[in-house]
Amino acid sequence: MDVIALDDPTDAQIREWHSVLAAVHAAEPDGEPAPDPERTARLLLGAEAGARQRLWAAAAGGPGAGGALVAVAALRLPGEPGAGRPGEVDIQVRPEHRRRGLGGRLLAAAAEGLRADGRSSVIAQVLAGTPAVPFLESHGFECVLTLRGMLLRLDDVPAERVARLLAESPAGYRLVRWRGVVPDEHADALARAKHAMADFAEYEGTPWDALRVREMAEIVAKRGDDLYTVAALSGGVIAGFTEVVVPAGCAGRAAQYDTAVLPEHRGRRLGIWVKAAMLRWLGEECPGVREIETDNSGDNAHMLAVNEELGFRLERESLEYQAAVSALPASGR
Repeated sequence: MDVIALDDPTDAQIREWHSVLAAVHAAEPDGEPAPDPERTARLLLGAEAGARQRLWAAAAGGPGAGGALVAVAALRLPGEPGAGRPGEVDIQVRPEHRRRGLGGRLLAAAAEGLRADGRSSVIAQVLAGTPAVPFLESHGFECVLTLRGMLLRLDDVPAERVARLLAESPAGYRLVRWRGVVPDEHADALARAKHAMADFAEYEGTPWDALRVREMAEIVAKRGDDLYTVAALSGGVIAGFTEVVVPAGCAGRAAQYDTAVLPEHRGRRLGIWVKAAMLRWLGEECPGVREIETDNSGDNAHMLAVNEELGFRLERESLEYQAAVSALPASGR
């Protein structure tokens, strides 16, 4: 089976791609809902704002044979060609077709795409304890981050807990909130606050600015989802903030995005305060949201404690891997 590029995937290929994702999820459940076919289609057909993507697949019977897809690879390229930001690769192989070299061939194709785009590094996120871990390590990837996947079931959060946390508002701060793109008056302050995040800073190496903050919200909107943000202000400074992405239709499982508190404002329980305000807001505006999932760096003891106090419980452990593009195989090897 050879690797084929899917520059313009057909409806049939999108269905086959989704079938691969569903097969992997069934074999390696990670606590998340099964892949949604409409979401798969949106991700394959619509490149995110501020990013480009390349797609490859291996089909039973080889190119042009019309066989079912058995392995797929998506490469996300944020920013402009040659940007300092790493590419992001995701390779999925049907369990019954593993150990046949398909993953390696897809990785080689992605490596050529990275080189053509002037990238120097690539990252991949995989579930701990799955075959993806030894696969990445055998191809020169190194683990740079451990992520603990946690889930909050909103029905399990007593209203009085949220009310108590909101009543414990720190002196000298006030809450603001917005949906979608950050208002102009807070864009620079939000970008500065995002520098407080430590999870990816060591290996992503990309500065946050007002343009990138807006770009992220536009990416979410293009998927059909909504980005909700609650921030704690001290004067004109965003001292802390939290973001949650609510799925299209305002129902089901929402995703926690960034939460951060500036170093000079820590120790005042701003993190749990803005998170409690987010829970109340979602309860008022999106009662159909029943769960919130989040990933925390395994060494971020403070944020783990905050989430556990709110009621988040551990669901899975994921690993972020990184490799230099120069160390990856070339196509044809």
